[in-house]
Amino acid sequence: MSLSENITELGVSNYPTEITITNQYAHNVINKNRLILASSSKYRQILLKQIGLEPQCIAPEIDENPLSHELPEDTALRLAISKARNVAATSPNAIIIGSDQVAAMGHVRLGKPGNYDRAFEQLTQMSGQEVNFYTALCVLDTKSQYIDHTCVTTTVRFRALDAASIDRYLRLDEPWDCAGSAKIESLGITLAEQVRSTDPSALIGLPLISLTTMLVKLGIQIP
Repeated sequence: MSLSENITELGVSNYPTEITITNQYAHNVINKNRLILASSSKYRQILLKQIGLEPQCIAPEIDENPLSHELPEDTALRLAISKARNVAATSPNAIIIGSDQVAAMGHVRLGKPGNYDRAFEQLTQMSGQEVNFYTALCVLDTKSQYIDHTCVTTTVRFRALDAASIDRYLRLDEPWDCAGSAKIESLGITLAEQVRSTDPSALIGLPLISLTTMLVKLGIQIP
């Protein structure tokens, strides 16, 4: 049975609320829904602002550890859905955005390093290698119980990196909170030899092409 077939319906009540739009380029034609990002990620908030949305942010309370024998992309999708459902349980009449990203080099998962030493070790391992970043997205409308989800794969081939280059990068960018130890939207792009993706913003943490498609289905016009 697929992951989507295991999703249970959400019981919610309805009352008037509003989506938040930050500029004239986005227009919501469903004025009784509000948008909530099931995350406290500053990177995802910045991406949403780029398309004119500034949602309420609620950090979900879920266990983010992978399941035994779970593939990285399955972990990302399961967690994106879990985040959306967790926030939806206390957010009636809302549109919830859940997202998660898992990075892996072959069978090795690359989490957030947290400090210089772990980041240096990660980038040393990634030197000259390809790393897959699996960015999952879930959009859940608690009023209609509509749910949609996807997982976008971005493959990054890193340049051959010497110790001095890695050290300079880490001291300048301090990517301690980024899976794979590279801020691709910043100086991290200089570490890459090639990036392949159908949804470029996915690498930063939120696939905006997929998100826009899902929101348009719900009547939110962007732009």
